[in-house]
Amino acid sequence: MAKFENNLSEGNVVKQLVLFSLPVLISNLIQSLYSTVDMLVVGQFAGEVAMSGVNIGGQVSFLITNMVFGLAVGATVLIGQYMGADDRNSMHETIATLFVSLTVAAVIITVAMLALQEPLLRLIQTPAESFSEARIYFFISMLGTIFIFGYNALSAVMRGLGDSRNPLIFVAIACGVNIVLDLLFVAVFHMGAAGAALATIMSQAISMILCILYLRKNNFIFDFSLDSFKGATKKQLKLILKIGIPTSIQNVATSASFLFLTALVNSIGVMASAAVGAVGKLNGFAILPGIAMSTSVSAMSAQNIGAKKYDRAAKTMLVGMAISMAISIVIFFIVGVFPESCMRLFGNDPEFIANGVAYIKAFKYDYLVAPLCFCFNGLFIGAGHTNFSLINGIMSSLLFRIPASYIFGMVLNMGLLGVGLGGPIASAAAMVFGLGFFLTGRWKKLIIHSVDTENVQAIE
Repeated sequence: MAKFENNLSEGNVVKQLVLFSLPVLISNLIQSLYSTVDMLVVGQFAGEVAMSGVNIGGQVSFLITNMVFGLAVGATVLIGQYMGADDRNSMHETIATLFVSLTVAAVIITVAMLALQEPLLRLIQTPAESFSEARIYFFISMLGTIFIFGYNALSAVMRGLGDSRNPLIFVAIACGVNIVLDLLFVAVFHMGAAGAALATIMSQAISMILCILYLRKNNFIFDFSLDSFKGATKKQLKLILKIGIPTSIQNVATSASFLFLTALVNSIGVMASAAVGAVGKLNGFAILPGIAMSTSVSAMSAQNIGAKKYDRAAKTMLVGMAISMAISIVIFFIVGVFPESCMRLFGNDPEFIANGVAYIKAFKYDYLVAPLCFCFNGLFIGAGHTNFSLINGIMSSLLFRIPASYIFGMVLNMGLLGVGLGGPIASAAAMVFGLGFFLTGRWKKLIIHSVDTENVQAIE
């Protein structure tokens, strides 16, 4: 066993979850700094029009990359369950299959999106003032797709093996580089949105290279030679897709719903677009505890379910809920008491601040509900129930978030305050459905695979 592998199916649940989730939380925090630093630097040195371009281009880029992040989730679950079942051959096959499939996907998506970038930006009603900035940000971001996929795949593999510390180290180094390059390209060279995008993809490339160098030197089960890549199998690809495709579709549906909100806000004006983009970065930080717990609960649950310790998996979820809610409540009150100060981090225009404060007043209630949804999903994904997560995610995104935002924001003429209500309403609906599924106990009965005396076999 490599030194970075960690058995999460034994020991104190609270201690294991805290020790595993803290590096995940800090890693997510640092990764969020990538795009937030882009917004801060661009807002301070290039203005609101460029900041609107970064927001819009980033939204489209995030939608595209989310299509394949589900593959990484599927691999994390499989690797965790194989590790719990002590099936190292299947672990190697899963890792090889993930790397090969993501490389092919990155190439295809990059080519396709570069050809479709302008129609996509027009589809979401990108304001004329910020169209060129959004286009160049999206173009450069798509050129770095291979690095984004590569780093996230490597992080997913290490977390499946129980290691959350080393991904933190690599992303921290890369974030420092990103900040320096942002200041260099945007503040010194005045490259605007293009400079922000270039800084981000260069930083992601550094993260990926550092991961590969570290793993090769530390007895990793996959040595990155051509022979290792030949370990990919159709069987593991089917399993990764079986788990990952529902997660990908869910991510795309969620991103599409927020992209709809972006189009809705774009119709109001460039200042509203910039304000919602800035609030989006704040929201990204506010929900980090829930996201970190979801990732941690998923990884721990996968290993425990592989070892057939279902009660321990459920306890992991409940502990995760308690920890993430305690943090989120504090964030809720800080944002609620100091909304103007939060907006001034991004710009000082009175209209920009007023728009952001209106949006924050409604959306902040999502901080009290989303952590519960994330932890439910973490358990269900760790158990392989991505189909339920898909259905729940699509229902909350398409049947609640979009209609609520449109009705309150446009029909009832509540503006950004009404648009912001769509977030907490969607999360509340998802939480109710998640609680119902958990109480039925069905998540215990339909697992991805079972262990026999020789190997791990897929079951329906």
